[in-house]
Formats: sequence, structure tokens, C-alpha cells
Amino acid sequence: MIHLDTSFLIQALIPGTPQDRSLRKWIREGESLAVSAIAWAEYRCGPLQHEELAVAEGFLGRCRDFTRDDAETAARLYNESGRRRGSLADCMIAAAALGDGAALATANVRDFRPLRDFGVTVAD
Repeated sequence: MIHLDTSFLIQALIPGTPQDRSLRKWIREGESLAVSAIAWAEYRCGPLQHEELAVAEGFLGRCRDFTRDDAETAARLYNESGRRRGSLADCMIAAAALGDGAALATANVRDFRPLRDFGVTVAD
């Protein structure tokens, strides 16, 4: 299973991007794709066209709820990775992926690099 981060979702809908190519490959291979409720909320806050939303909803397997266990994991990630300003949402998205035992696809690998030491795997 692969969880998609907000940045990945945005870039995957632009033809020819590395994220577009990765998404197409994963769909061809039958990879299970999901998005956390946190990433979905961020995505929905962007300037979306109706068609883009329909495409994203079409390839996503599910939108994963954010649980209390996820909240505990996110807090641990945030506190143990240096309490970086603006990183709480990333920690929440990573926690949901960890909760599913999933890799995380992102266009902003740098944002998630500090979380690798805590078991977060970034999908290629």
C-alpha cells in the first residue's frame, strides 16, 4: 500500500511529471493507493477544478480516517524529530501511513527526511 501526500496528489495530476509517471506505474501494477484525511483536506483546500477532483477520487482506493493512535504517533514524530515549525501536518500524514504499514509518496521528500529515522518509508 502507498499513501499519497498532498504534494504528490497535486503533481500527479500534471501530465509528464515524475509523480504522474509513478502514479500510472502503480495503477498498472495494481498497487493499493490511499490518502489520509489530513492530506485530503489539504488537497481540497487548493484551487481545484472539478475535473481534477474527479480524477483524484477515481484512482484513490480510500481516504483513511485519522485516529487517536495516529494522533499519538504524530505527536511522537513531531516531538522526537525536532519540533520543526510547520511540520505537524506532515507528521500527521506520516503517522497515518505508518498506521497502515504503507510507504508514503511525496513530491517534497525533504519535508519527510527527518521522519525516516522513525520508520517512515518514502515510496520511489
